[in-house]
Amino acid sequence: MNKTVKNATEAIQGMKNGMTMMFGGFGLCGIPENIILELSKTDIKDLTIISNNCGVDDFGLGLMLQRKQIRKMISSYVGENAEFERQMLSGELEVELVPQGTLAERIRAGGAGIPAFYVPAGYGTEVGIGKESREFNGKMHLLEHAFKADFAVVKAWKGDTAGNLIFKYTANNFNNMMAMAGKITIAEVEELVPAGELDPNFIHTPGIFVQRIFQGVDYIKRIEQLTLSK
Repeated sequence: MNKTVKNATEAIQGMKNGMTMMFGGFGLCGIPENIILELSKTDIKDLTIISNNCGVDDFGLGLMLQRKQIRKMISSYVGENAEFERQMLSGELEVELVPQGTLAERIRAGGAGIPAFYVPAGYGTEVGIGKESREFNGKMHLLEHAFKADFAVVKAWKGDTAGNLIFKYTANNFNNMMAMAGKITIAEVEELVPAGELDPNFIHTPGIFVQRIFQGVDYIKRIEQLTLSK
């Protein structure tokens, strides 16, 4: 089964206003740069975005934030994005901050078909307001619900035409679990090979979870904070 599309323009077909989308990456590591850039050129808006953070002011999801395409961010931190902070504090952007481990598990649960689970993180804080709680082994836990998305957009190091993916080192981050939690999953890869060329022992995401795949171009791979020795 060949799941390849020509480019990012073809990959985002079917995306509409008001959708919920997941974007892989941690900081600027492992983000689907081509898809984000292509979306920032469209008039698609009122989006709910589930992503660990929102890029930086002029790169990654920050591009979509600048164009006011995002209505709500579900993230674990504001990060290095001053515009994210500004929109959040001014009330222009709805923000749901989620403890990072809880965010990861809510995404993983969505892909695994688990509707909800209990977790101790956040109990007794603002995170727990309005949530059901229950005691387990003498410790209070919050009920957290799984995340699902209309589209999950991920970035992989290598992929094949059947949609099998391999992520490189820490660029795996949220990508692997998000690939399983989208109704439609789009993968952009640095290297696209024919089906059968990838060693099955090293595949992180089986192609059954991926509906569209293409080889990205012109990756910048920016570094958020460049630290040099004296």
